[in-house]
Amino acid sequence: MGIFKKKNTDEVVSAIKKAKLSKSEKYNKGLKTSRENFTRRFLKLATKYRKVNSEYFVELEELLIMADVGVQFTMSLINSLKEEAKLKNIQDPIKMNELIFNFLFKQYSNKKNESVELNLIDNELNVILVMGVNGVGKTTTIGKLTKRLKDEGKNVVLAAADTFRAGAVAQLKIWAERTNCEIVTPSKDGQDPASVVYQGLEKSKDINADVLIVDTAGRLQNKEGLMRELSKISQIIERSTGKPPIESLLVLDATTGQNGVIQAESFNDIANLTGIILTKMDSSAKGGIILSIKHTFNIPVKFIGLGESLDDLEVFDIKEYLRGLTMGMIENVNE
Repeated sequence: MGIFKKKNTDEVVSAIKKAKLSKSEKYNKGLKTSRENFTRRFLKLATKYRKVNSEYFVELEELLIMADVGVQFTMSLINSLKEEAKLKNIQDPIKMNELIFNFLFKQYSNKKNESVELNLIDNELNVILVMGVNGVGKTTTIGKLTKRLKDEGKNVVLAAADTFRAGAVAQLKIWAERTNCEIVTPSKDGQDPASVVYQGLEKSKDINADVLIVDTAGRLQNKEGLMRELSKISQIIERSTGKPPIESLLVLDATTGQNGVIQAESFNDIANLTGIILTKMDSSAKGGIILSIKHTFNIPVKFIGLGESLDDLEVFDIKEYLRGLTMGMIENVNE
């Protein structure tokens, strides 16, 4: 009997170890769909041409745009590659893959001027506004973010200020139960979101909370109304805490590609965004969206969703992202 129990215990421990993937393993697994799409196109292009020529660069340009890295980034990359290829006399398409790979790493992995960490301050209430259009996974992301903060020992309160979207409050209640945290909800349908935020601030002070996460509406079809709403919410937060929200985070769906970039531009016009959370990356074949966002806006991607479980919201790591996206782009050609 004792041996049987020991064997079962060993199997459980082994299963737990397998389930706890490293950060690199999570990125590699989560970016599988994007990587297969991205590298397959590059490998096909590298084997199509014997020498780099004008037709090669035309197809490379189309490839990058199809990967949703954005037109601006694509043109910048193409121009740099042409100059580098000419300078180093590179004519082999396989060598061009190496050049592209190295270019991406040099341009994005050495940036030291942006922080992906949340700007939380100890021993005071930190207010985080979360925004995003319907369907991007905003409520689920708030649940995952709450789980991360709770695991770090933070006392978290949720404020359901998306009072006009059907089901938003009910969904947030479920996440509050799952993460075992306090939640403030509207007392009636269509309640003024700012009043819910006020109640959330009062509740947070009563229980000495570290973080108040506010779920805001994302009605881009009414930008003026949303701007007024967010302005009113920010004023209430500043009057209560003496400062504006510590973070204003935009949730984007990676599967929408360039539509996500358009959303980022629209929300950045409305609110002073401090960071972006990219969801559904594990379901997207458009992995280049992060390159487009980082090229277009001076807004850091702070978190990336690499799966559906509570622990699959990862702090964004540009090096792991680039490795996960381009892994095999060079090696497979040489095999």
